Amino acid sequence: QVQLVESGGGLGQPGGSLKLSCEASGFAFNIYHMKWYRQAPGKEREFVAAVSNVGGSANYADSVKGRFTISRDNAKKTVYLQMNSLKPEDTAEYYCNAVSAYDSVNYWGKGTLVTVSS
Repeated sequence: QVQLVESGGGLGQPGGSLKLSCEASGFAFNIYHMKWYRQAPGKEREFVAAVSNVGGSANYADSVKGRFTISRDNAKKTVYLQMNSLKPEDTAEYYCNAVSAYDSVNYWGKGTLVTVSS
């Protein structure tokens, strides 16, 4: 059974930090690029960050570049999103997404809520 389970969300302070995790199971994690998306109330889902299947490259949305870092541990089948210098605009449901490096197969987690407020 394919699963992507996000964790680490919660309440963060502006300027503070949170670290999200996404643990995968039921598929060949090492051949999937991993991505984070987020969706705020009333807005469309937007891309946040991506890391290649072997961790050799990463991409970030301009809104988080320099503040967020995506990484992965293939032995643990887990992808992380380190979120620093948090802003209220980062408040959203954060979703983990797995995309095959070879075809169109992809999977989604159910999300974890991040709220940034003082």
